Amino acid sequence: METTEEADSPAARARTTLIVATACFMLLPVGLFYWMNRAPAVDPANVCKMVWIPGGEFRMGTGNVDDKHKEEGPVHNVQVKGFWMDETEVTNAQFAAFVQATGYVTDAEKDLSAAEFPNAPAEYLKGGSLIFKRVQGVDPFQCGTSGNLPWWKFTAGATWRTPEGPGSSIEQRMNHPVICLTWKDVHAFATWAGKRLPTEAEWEFAARGGLKDMPYVWGAEERPNGKYLCNHWQGTFPANDTGEDGFQSVAPVASFPPNGYGLYDVAGNVWEMCEDWYHPDFYKISPAVNPLGPAIGFDPEQTGFGQHVIRGGSWLCDVGYCFRFRVGSRQGLDALTSTNHAGFRCVADRPAPSARK
Repeated sequence: METTEEADSPAARARTTLIVATACFMLLPVGLFYWMNRAPAVDPANVCKMVWIPGGEFRMGTGNVDDKHKEEGPVHNVQVKGFWMDETEVTNAQFAAFVQATGYVTDAEKDLSAAEFPNAPAEYLKGGSLIFKRVQGVDPFQCGTSGNLPWWKFTAGATWRTPEGPGSSIEQRMNHPVICLTWKDVHAFATWAGKRLPTEAEWEFAARGGLKDMPYVWGAEERPNGKYLCNHWQGTFPANDTGEDGFQSVAPVASFPPNGYGLYDVAGNVWEMCEDWYHPDFYKISPAVNPLGPAIGFDPEQTGFGQHVIRGGSWLCDVGYCFRFRVGSRQGLDALTSTNHAGFRCVADRPAPSARK
């Protein structure tokens, strides 16, 4: 048996050093190969152009709300600090760059666990999203505004890559807002991009574009000079969208003029997820300076998954049943659900890279 003295002898130490050096020399090319082919650190400026939102004080919410939209009141004064905001909603192309760089798999691409959801029907354990389907002969006012609405169909295989389900594709829609994502998914993108999701107060301040107490991001009238200024539903909901605004589904980003801060599509097209948890009564107790939302999300369906705030309305909002492409409109979406009418944009704090300007 080799003694301790023999193992610590100069010859043994020299032999060990030689072995280690040889191994390092042999592994160096492998290490260089992986280092040179690693995913590059992302420059947030290259993910989406951002504009500076100066911050300030504004009146948040909607005055004289009816029972259907009472979550929009009461109007209250709020102050927010300045921040950078994405010029458009995050697109399929931008989300694809994130997935390519990280290998991220979205929630809709993964099946749920039967052990975690023992009461869920087997078909609902498949990866997928809630997809809007036009239906005839339905009076939406008899259906309420939540629960099992007949125009929402869970569709297995409906993901950000295949937003209408298997067989669909985003190949010709890379400049459309990415959809069929959960709050966890959009949060992952924001973290990768070196950004974050906006608070609800930041979102509304930015969406107002410097206008004071106006119902729309462009001003006082829904259709100034008869012109549609966002992508929303025309016709009889949920049966027929006549597409008078030029679209009958999700539109490419920046299809309509920007608001006063240079932000596109803060009304209609797709709802935009915010950082805050959602509660319909939060405005009654909201702090006045940089509010962050309630401590836990509203859970009207008792799913165990609270809702986060979504803002801006979508292509499904009409002027009758929904009418939530107004700037003060707000709603909740539970953290587990992905749909084909909700997307997101990000914000960032100072200091910002010069390329963001």
